[in-house]
Amino acid sequence: MLKALLRFLFLFLISSYFSLATASAQDIPAPVQNPPADTAAVPNIWDFGGTGTINFSQVSLSNWAAGGESSLSALGILNIYGNYKKGKNTWNNTLDLTYGTVKLQEQRLRKSDDRLELNLKYGRQASSKWFYTAQLNTRTQISPTYTPERDSVVSNFMAPAFVLASIGMDYKPNPKLSVFISPFTGKFTAVLNQRMADYGAFGVEPARSDLEGNLIPGTGERLREEFGGFVNVRFRNEIFKNVTLQSKADLFSNYLHNAKNIDVSWENLVNFKVNKFLSASLFVHMIYDDDILIDIDRSGDGTMDGKGPRLQLKETMGIGLSYKFE
Repeated sequence: MLKALLRFLFLFLISSYFSLATASAQDIPAPVQNPPADTAAVPNIWDFGGTGTINFSQVSLSNWAAGGESSLSALGILNIYGNYKKGKNTWNNTLDLTYGTVKLQEQRLRKSDDRLELNLKYGRQASSKWFYTAQLNTRTQISPTYTPERDSVVSNFMAPAFVLASIGMDYKPNPKLSVFISPFTGKFTAVLNQRMADYGAFGVEPARSDLEGNLIPGTGERLREEFGGFVNVRFRNEIFKNVTLQSKADLFSNYLHNAKNIDVSWENLVNFKVNKFLSASLFVHMIYDDDILIDIDRSGDGTMDGKGPRLQLKETMGIGLSYKFE
């Protein structure tokens, strides 16, 4: 019953997006040959734009008594959007890509950051500040992540992938703030790599064991389905001149399993605009999900001897080239 409900919710959102896309295409009038000079301009119902940033960091050491390693790193960030608005209907689409590499002295090139997030949100205005809203959010990565020894894959494209399909209300008191509240949300965690799924990575059901306690390959679940409530808060504002803060918080509670344990994802990006092409940025991302187990040292002897939920923290800071396109 639960799986059928979640799949219906997912398919409903997909069909809503395609229906709106078809309607918006029909709204665009056919071109007119040699229009009269006094013809009024057709209002633009689409708004496209985004920013691209490349940050660099380099350290070079030669006969440095204090020690250390020469290094070279690069981080690319791309944020693009396409927003539709006509009458009471809105359709907001964003794509965020982040990819970084680092090269330490006498070591092979390694990945330092990897993120792909697509967010689609359709809204119909209910009042001056409230919108009936359907949202589909997908997060994954672009390329494989390996262990330091490069003997196995830790994560990969669609392993994991986190998908949230939600229906609710969106509160927009001003252009800076959006608070989306959904009492009906399906959360899907996909691990399409069967080996990782067999080990129960990222909260999916692990493979069954035989009579000797060995995992049976291919029996691990590659999809975890949850149903619960979801709150998404987005804030963007120029807090000082040429300093912009973007903050996004996601809160999810699974109604059917430990509803008091709230999954939290909180992202904060501060952009410092130096001039038209030069900028600096600080990004902090915190995650807590009690279904994702992290290696821990229970005995305090320096050896990882257990697993448990922990606060995950990522921070990146850089300065580099930036371009805003519209």
